[in-house]
Amino acid sequence: MRIISLDRIKSVLPNIDLLSEIESGFAAYSSGLVVVPPVGELSFQSPPGDVHIKYGYIKEDDVYVIKIASGFYKNKSKGLPVGDGMMLIFSQETGQPLAVLQDECYLTDVRTAVAGAIAAKYFSPKNIDCIGIVGTGTQAKLQLQYLEDTVNCNKVMVWGRSSKSLLEYKKSMDSYNYQVETTVNIDEIVSQCQLIITCTPSEKALINKVNPGTHITAIGSDTTVKRELSSSVLFQADVVITDSKSQSKERGEIYQASKDGFLISTAIELGDIIKGETAGRTSQDQITVADLTGVAVQDIQISKAILRNLRE
Repeated sequence: MRIISLDRIKSVLPNIDLLSEIESGFAAYSSGLVVVPPVGELSFQSPPGDVHIKYGYIKEDDVYVIKIASGFYKNKSKGLPVGDGMMLIFSQETGQPLAVLQDECYLTDVRTAVAGAIAAKYFSPKNIDCIGIVGTGTQAKLQLQYLEDTVNCNKVMVWGRSSKSLLEYKKSMDSYNYQVETTVNIDEIVSQCQLIITCTPSEKALINKVNPGTHITAIGSDTTVKRELSSSVLFQADVVITDSKSQSKERGEIYQASKDGFLISTAIELGDIIKGETAGRTSQDQITVADLTGVAVQDIQISKAILRNLRE
């Protein structure tokens, strides 16, 4: 069994076409070729945190993968990263462990950002004047980084709760080709941005309405209590997208809205869009919302790609 460090993982990531790998995973998932049991979850109150265990396999593949990822939100005050974890790769033929990817939650962050770029690729309106980022953490930075080759817009507005976090965010993006403005007024994001990515651990809706011609990718709500969008946003949308209909019954924005009467059956899976079996955005005036709770097939695809590149 190989134990692979984060530095080694980062060294091979540039060699991988992550968008293609994750797209293929979503397509396989929506084709019924992936076995993904319900998410294992531990929730903590003091201090606040959660641990997700996501696992599964692609039928007739070589491996299966178990991913453990944690988020403890007061770690910053201790000088520790909020997220941590690892990915475990096993032989699908024998069950023997092949590798431990000690990614410290980095691959979870990356595959989540890649999924955001995929959603933007298929659902963003053609003419984007400004990209809106809701949040200032690691995911808020990665989402923008992975949009760089997907969306033709370099003007960005970022919302955060404090001027300090916004300043730190803006400095962290200096090396990228973006013009970053900041705001503590989320209404400015809604009014000025046609592509909005929400990436916070909020348990209270932050956005209550959107304008025509807007796409929102919501990635922060991945439990039964988190939410970033009010139910009215999903009812307002012309198209609602999910990475997994089955997970949407148990967590995320669609789950929250379902309690107010939103029908999960009306949502479409991202994999079906990628396969070309379902229409995505059909008009520039449409409102589209992608609720991405994160599916184990993303972990399977990225960990397989890492292992394959290390062997080569």
